[in-house]
Amino acid sequence: MSTPFLIIASLLIPVMYLIVFGSAMGGTLTHIPVGVVQEGPPYIDTPLFTNGAYQLNHISQGSDNDAQKLLDVTVYTDEAVAKQDLANGKIAGVVVFPSSVSNDNAVRVYVDSSDSVMPPVIIGAVEGFLQGIGAQTTVVVDKIYGDITYIQFFGVGVIVMAIFTSTSFGGGIALIKDRENGIHEGYLVTPVKRTSIILGIISSGTVRAFIAGTVIFWIDLLITGITLQSFQDFLLVLLVILIVSIGVTSFVVSFASRFSSQQEYGPVIAFFNLILFMTSGAFYPVIGMPGWLRWITVINPEYYGIHALRSIVLRNQGLNVIGMDLIALMIFSTLMIIIGIVTFRRTLE
Repeated sequence: MSTPFLIIASLLIPVMYLIVFGSAMGGTLTHIPVGVVQEGPPYIDTPLFTNGAYQLNHISQGSDNDAQKLLDVTVYTDEAVAKQDLANGKIAGVVVFPSSVSNDNAVRVYVDSSDSVMPPVIIGAVEGFLQGIGAQTTVVVDKIYGDITYIQFFGVGVIVMAIFTSTSFGGGIALIKDRENGIHEGYLVTPVKRTSIILGIISSGTVRAFIAGTVIFWIDLLITGITLQSFQDFLLVLLVILIVSIGVTSFVVSFASRFSSQQEYGPVIAFFNLILFMTSGAFYPVIGMPGWLRWITVINPEYYGIHALRSIVLRNQGLNVIGMDLIALMIFSTLMIIIGIVTFRRTLE
């Protein structure tokens, strides 16, 4: 009873697990971005292409009262441009309808196979449309990144999990233990500034997190069987792990700077670990989450880290794709460092 905060947190966290985990996993996929293009040349719209583009864009998902579009269809006039947008992650699939002079008269579906959830939905929508109109057209599926298993999809997220777990101990708890031992308060009579204390804790926590993330990355490669395409990819992975480590450590330390005991800090950091990891897309595509959870990804550093790592490890993409992820992580890190310095206080009790 002397720590009511701990009692409340112990009851609140299981309820939040139920709400967040239950909502983040297995939600209804809606508004999946898909490109539709007519095979060419000649680029002359056939009735199948015109009807297909319209029907695919008007498939409803959900109950009648709360139905939403399953696919957000973008019509392309050039197959190469559509495939380039797919490779850059702007869309999740490309449906190529046969032209009037097609050799095999097949509908070709190109999907981003690094995501194990959305491709079956896209393929099912195309096959359902063709069955609905009674077409005997063959559907040919091309997984542009090959066969990627769920363990490979999820394995990338474990790297970020290792970073958060390591830094919650190496950064946050280290700061609180120093405070409990009176180390920071002793600095009140020395010229050491709080800026130096926070930056020092963040630096040491980042080193621990970077080592943990790198070790788990190698273990992930061994267990899942993923192979990197080049040494440049390896360097990019290390860069992403470093920037994610800085961002997550800065976030953890900025919160830890407001707590004076590990009993109070533990439940709070466990709660944020749940929220950030569940909304990062590690388990399930963010597009399948309800709107009230999806907006959290905008400020979630783990989301940008996992997206960047998947782009490199599973899709062999470079800075042109992950550049915005890195910028978002650096902005987040800067804000968290400033918040940690401003909110940190040293008091003699």
